[in-house]
Amino acid sequence: MEIKTDYFEDIKIFKETSTLIWFLLAMGFLLSAPLFAGGYVVYMLSLTAIYTIVSLGLNLLSGYAGQISLGHAAFLAIGAYSSAYLTVKLGLPFWFALPASGFITAAAGILIGIPALRLRGLYLAIATMAFAFIADEVILNWESVTNGANGIKLSPPSIGPLALDTDQRFYYFILAITLIMLWGAKNIIRSSLGRAFIAIRDSETAAETMGVNLSIYKTIAFLISAFYAGIAGSLFAHFIKYISPSNFTLLDSIGFIIMILVGGTGTLLGSVYGAVFITFLPEGIRVLKDFFPFFVVETGLQGLLYGLILLLFILFEPTGLYGRWLKIKRYWKTFPLK
Repeated sequence: MEIKTDYFEDIKIFKETSTLIWFLLAMGFLLSAPLFAGGYVVYMLSLTAIYTIVSLGLNLLSGYAGQISLGHAAFLAIGAYSSAYLTVKLGLPFWFALPASGFITAAAGILIGIPALRLRGLYLAIATMAFAFIADEVILNWESVTNGANGIKLSPPSIGPLALDTDQRFYYFILAITLIMLWGAKNIIRSSLGRAFIAIRDSETAAETMGVNLSIYKTIAFLISAFYAGIAGSLFAHFIKYISPSNFTLLDSIGFIIMILVGGTGTLLGSVYGAVFITFLPEGIRVLKDFFPFFVVETGLQGLLYGLILLLFILFEPTGLYGRWLKIKRYWKTFPLK
């Protein structure tokens, strides 16, 4: 539980001076990383930033509004294929395709949000999972737009005279977009919209009694979450320069759920922590292979490790990495009283 000493702490961007200091240190590291890190590290940081955007949108939907989704890989796919179609087949500039992909995906989010208004819990999860399967079939069969199983190859994008033709340049662009999306999510939570989301999550009956229109706010939650996934999908497509149906599977949707569970549901920093943890976890497994050769033979142990980590977090750290960080801060704040 976070200690609060001021009524205005809930609407501050940085609630403590230490938070601002940590943010500046993190920005210093991220901005200087391409100067001393190798190309693979830059690649992983870029991928982490893209997944952070997806995780932020999913946390707004599930962590704050309380609406579970197992179809976010489909939203990511819609954003990716929308951007690819607009730039490759229609020849439109990337600066137009990026926001357009978000709005197209947001429209899909509305189409999913409206039928799901009467569904809760497990039934909502099944409905969004069904949407993921439908989206996968559409991608495979709508060849005039998606090129089917062959996928679409993309060229490095450019914004006016600025060509994002190197990993370093694209990294800084992705980082800037991620910060904008993080700032946007923070302001949503500070607004009346964010408070309505939290009220719905805590008790739909109480929220409706206080005048919160459940239909409107649930639909808005799906819209915003899908918009975030669409922006991430556009960045993802142009970053990896080739997309196919294999990039957007149900396992990816489950991975996004794991991100917010491990990082911390209902917290924006938890979205960042979860994205970092899950993105770099395969690298940790590869390091383990060097010390434990049986990981190479028994490849199924990798999946076992994923499941084990999730189980341990659910049992022993349900508030996620961010929750553990808050407990550590609280301990030192109250030391030696506790």
